[in-house]
Amino acid sequence: MAVLLDLTRCCSSSCCSPGASLLQEADLHVFLLCGAESHRRENGLSDPFLGSRRSVHGLDSGSTAERLYRLKRSLDDLDLSAVRVLTTARGREVLARYQELLFTAVYTFDYDVTQADKLTCSDCCGSAHTDSPEGEAEEEVSAFLQQLPALKGDIRTLRSTLIPDCFGHGFSTRSGGVSYIPTLSSLNLFSSSRRRDPRAVVEENRRRLAVHAGFHPMPLRLVKVNHASDVWVLGKPEPESYDSMVTDQTGVVLAGQGADCLPILFADPVKKVIGAAHAGWRGTVMGVATATVDAMVTNFGCRYSDIVVAVGPSVGVCCFTLDREQAADFISIHPDCVPDPESARPHVDILLANRVLLQRRGVLPEHIHDNTDATRPPVTPCTSCNPDDFFSHVRDGLNFGTQVGFLWIKESGEQASAPESQTGQQGGP
Repeated sequence: MAVLLDLTRCCSSSCCSPGASLLQEADLHVFLLCGAESHRRENGLSDPFLGSRRSVHGLDSGSTAERLYRLKRSLDDLDLSAVRVLTTARGREVLARYQELLFTAVYTFDYDVTQADKLTCSDCCGSAHTDSPEGEAEEEVSAFLQQLPALKGDIRTLRSTLIPDCFGHGFSTRSGGVSYIPTLSSLNLFSSSRRRDPRAVVEENRRRLAVHAGFHPMPLRLVKVNHASDVWVLGKPEPESYDSMVTDQTGVVLAGQGADCLPILFADPVKKVIGAAHAGWRGTVMGVATATVDAMVTNFGCRYSDIVVAVGPSVGVCCFTLDREQAADFISIHPDCVPDPESARPHVDILLANRVLLQRRGVLPEHIHDNTDATRPPVTPCTSCNPDDFFSHVRDGLNFGTQVGFLWIKESGEQASAPESQTGQQGGP
C-alpha cells in the first residue's frame, strides 16, 4: 500500500491524527506532498519516524498537477493501486479534483481526514493554505501535460487515397503521445475505468492528434462501443451505446476506435455524407458495416455505388482465432473467411467478412480500401504483427491501448491544402 501525507495542509505526520498511526505499519511506501523542498526538509523529514524510513518519497517540486503525476508514475512503477491519503477536509476536496483527472477507477483513494479543530499544532490551525480555485485544476493539469515530450517519436497517421480531399481523415498509429505505460504507450486515444491511462492524458493525446491532423479544435466524437450494429444518426437522440455514426454535418469529427477491431470510415463525395464504425467480430457478424451504409442511404439519400469505404489497421487472419462455434458464423458469410475450419480454434478473416457483406449490399469492390487492395498504399496492416506501430488486445492483453480512424467533412476553405505530414499515405515524423 501507498500512503500520501499531505504536508501542504499538515506540517508533520504527528499533526495528521488519527491517521498518523498508520505510518507505523511495515511495508508502506510513504509519499510526502509538500509545497516546496524547504517545507519537506524543515517539516516532513524532521519527523523522527519518517526520517528513519527508507521508503519515503518526496513530492516537493512543480505544480500540484506535476507532483500528483509523479505520484502516479511511482505507483505504476511499484505496481501499486491502493492509496491512503492523510489530509484535511479541504485537502480532500482539492485532491479529489486532481484524482478525477489523473487517475482511473483502477486506483483506490481512501481519505483519512483530520478536521480543522483536531489539528494538533497551532501553525496548521492558523495557516492559510493557497489552493487553486475550483475549476483551475483542469487547466493546470492540461498545461502540465502539454509540455511533456512526445514518446516513441512524432505522430504518424495513415491515409487512404480512396477518400477524396473534400474530406479530412486518417488512421492513427501509436507514436507521438504522452502515455507512458508500455502497453498504452504512447498515443493511446481511449480512457477506460479498467485501465491505468487517465482521462486527462488521453485528452492530451487527442489534442496532439487533432493539431497534427488538422481538425483542432473541432471535437473528436468516438462511437460508444456496444459490439453490435446500432447506428447513431447525428441530430437524432443519442443512444446509450452504438458502434457506428453517420452525419452530413460539418464541424464534427467522427471516429471509430480499435485495437484489433476494425475502424471503418465511410464517405459519399456526392452527397457529402460520412460515417465511422467500430467492427469487432461480433459487430461484423451482426452487420454493423452494412447498417452504416444503410443509414447513409435511408437518412441522406446516398447511393450504395457512390459510397467509398476505408478499413484501418486491425487484426489479420494470421493472428485472430475463435472457437469453432463462433467461427461457423463467418463460414456462413463466406467459406474463405475461415481458412482452417477443422482446427480447434480456427483462424478468422474479419476483414474479408466485412468486404463480402459490403459488396453484397451494393458497395462497389473498387470502392473498398482494405488489405486486399494491392493497387493502393496499405492502410490495413495487422495490428498484432506490428507492435512498434499499433496497439493490440490480442497481443497485449487487458491493459491495451487504442487507435482510431477519424473523418470529417471539410469546409470549403479547408480543401485548399492538407498539412504537409498528411499529404502522403503515411505521414513522416
